Formats: sequence, C-alpha cells, structure tokens
Amino acid sequence: MTFEEKLAQFAELAVKVGTNIQQGQTLLINTTVDTIEFTRLVVKEAYKAGAARVTVNYSDDVVARQLFENASVEEFEKFPRWITEQRDELIERGGALLWIDAADPDLMAGIPVEKISANQKASGKALENYRDAVMNDKIAWSIIAIPSKKWAAKVFPELPEEEQVPAMWEAIFKTVRIGEGSAVENWQAHLKNLHVRGDLMNEKHFAKLHYTAPGTDLIVGLPDKHIWATGSSKTPQGTEFVANMPTEEVFTLPSKYDVNGYVSSTKPLVYQGNIIDNFKLTFENGVIVKAEAQQGEELLNELIKADEGSKYIGEIALVPHESPISASGLLYYNTLFDENASNHIAIGAAYPTCYEGGSELSEEEMDKAGINVSITHEDFMVGSAEMDIDGIHADGTVEAVFRKGAWAF
Repeated sequence: MTFEEKLAQFAELAVKVGTNIQQGQTLLINTTVDTIEFTRLVVKEAYKAGAARVTVNYSDDVVARQLFENASVEEFEKFPRWITEQRDELIERGGALLWIDAADPDLMAGIPVEKISANQKASGKALENYRDAVMNDKIAWSIIAIPSKKWAAKVFPELPEEEQVPAMWEAIFKTVRIGEGSAVENWQAHLKNLHVRGDLMNEKHFAKLHYTAPGTDLIVGLPDKHIWATGSSKTPQGTEFVANMPTEEVFTLPSKYDVNGYVSSTKPLVYQGNIIDNFKLTFENGVIVKAEAQQGEELLNELIKADEGSKYIGEIALVPHESPISASGLLYYNTLFDENASNHIAIGAAYPTCYEGGSELSEEEMDKAGINVSITHEDFMVGSAEMDIDGIHADGTVEAVFRKGAWAF
C-alpha cells in the first residue's frame, strides 16, 4: 500500500468510523495549519459521505504561543464568545465535530502557570453546554492526530530530521490499523472485540477494583449502576461514532467518594502544552489530598484546583500492556496515543453514559450517585507490565482482573 493510499484510508476512517458523517449533516473540524493537506482529504471524504457543510477552524502554534507570551492573565479570564456560539449551533443542528491534532508537546513550556490556569477555567465555564454534549454523547465527535515536525522530533529524536515525520506517519498508521486490507473493516472487527471485553466486565459487576504496582496501591469503588463502555458510542439518533482513534480501552466511572490509596504515573502527561512527569496522587475518600511530581508539580496542582470536581477522578480505563501501541515501545507525548498503551485514570469529569440513566440526572443527582462533574477531564497513565488489578465483589470475594499488565480472563 502506497503512502497516498494510506492517507486516503485515514481520511475515510475519520469520516466513516470516527465521526460517521450522515447525509445532510454538518461537520466542524478543529485543527492546525500543519495539517492542511490531510484536512483537505478529510473534507473531500465528508462531502462524499453526504455532509451538507464542512467548516474548518485552523489554528497556528506560533500564533498561539505568541498570545500566551504577550497577553495578560486578565485576557485569559475572558473567552471568545464566537467559539461558544459556534459549538452551540453545531449541537443545535445535530452536527459532528472532528479534532485533527498535530500539536507540539512542548508548545507552552515556560508559559506562566497562572495564564494556563486562567485559560482552562474560562474555557471550561464558557463551553459548559458543549462539554455536556460531548460527555453525554449528544453529538458525534472524534479525535485523530497526524505528525507535525516538532512532534515527530520529540518522538524520534534519534533519527535524522528528514526521517522523523515519515517514521511518525508509519507509527500512526499502525495504531489506527491502516496498512493491510480495508481500514474500515479492520476497525469494525476491532470494535467488536472491545465490546466482548466490555460485556465481560459488565457481567462481573465488581463493587471495587484494587490496583497494585510499584508506587501504586489504590482501591477504587464502583457505583452499583456503573457500565463498562468501549471505543464506540451512539448519539440519541443511533449514529455510532468512535471518539478516540486509536482506542484500546474498556472504561467506566468510579464512585466519586470511594477512592483510597495512592497511584503513580507511568508515562508523562502533556497538559496545556506542558509536560507533567513522574507524579504520584494520594486519595482519601475520593479526594486528591496530595500531588507530587518530579516535573510540572506546580501545574499539576493548578489542574487539581481548576474547580471542585478536579479534586476527584471521573474515569478508570483498562488497557492491556501488550496493546499494539505499548508493543511499539514508543512514547508519543500525546495522551490520545499514550493512554491506549496503558491502564489510565482521568482527573475530573465522569462520563454520565457510564452510569445507568446517568444522562438524565441533574448535577445534584449525579453527585448523590457518585458521578463526578468538572470542567476538566485529563487522562494520565498508570499501567505497566508490573500492574495487578483485583476485582472485589459485593460479598467480599476477590477475582483477578489483570496480572502483570495483562487480562487475567
């Protein structure tokens, strides 16, 4: 398969599986100027699939960096109204949203934490309606990524400059199952396998999970009505979409006030263009009471203080260590990829769809049910080949779920 053929399959995959564009639907694409050629392929595929209108918002990392270097903290406390209105209109029209990421992992290195925090809080508040739509699967949305020069250099520093981007392309193609046969058919089979694993976890219906590994001893309670979900979701209209491409996870929500112990990261977290690495979180009754990091500790603590819900976690996800991304041996410095190489946990908001009837609950009812609400949702990686996970049933009996980073059943 030629490079051009792989690119064409990737564009088709983003449209037919990621967002699953329907006849007459609108599509909004958010991306950077580094992706223009590929984005044009996606736009062409979207119209072939029947899209009524495709709109592309291009950003520029250089311009974004200049804004953070020069604007005041007060400026970041304001959020552009047009962005909110554009997302709200997309939701009203039943449109779909696609992110094509090519960001530099070090984009905001050295930017004052106060500016990053102010921007996070302002955007979180302004985009509350959009966040609700995404967390409750009210619209189809998907995130994919393609190489930029700076990102490829970060992942492949040992290669000559001219080989870094091609190597990055090939690595990404492998993670999204492009290279042999039809990528769309490959994904249909992959999603079927994930559903089988999710069904098994739902049948087990554990009351708690106990994680143990070097630097980790954590017990996570699960709500009685929790649901294990997988890579694909459905809108209220029944349209199936895949939010993250790649995806290897089976995930659910924890009981907000029933998380105790400590957990250590096993891969860096890239947050707002900065790297937080080698960190450890300690929990008491769900609350993060201590956060330590060898790199980015100040930013980590700002993340945890973003709002009341940022002190809790909202997602736990199971990914075997022998997953294709982990087997590649690469560190992507991008959560979309790194989270699919490892068991991971998310600081902040839970997906109400992982709770029976959760999408119909008010915030007060969600809190009572143990469903966390927050303006944040940041995944961090905790899995390794040394991690064991035990499932604890309501009667106290224990069953192995993971052994040495692999499924035990």
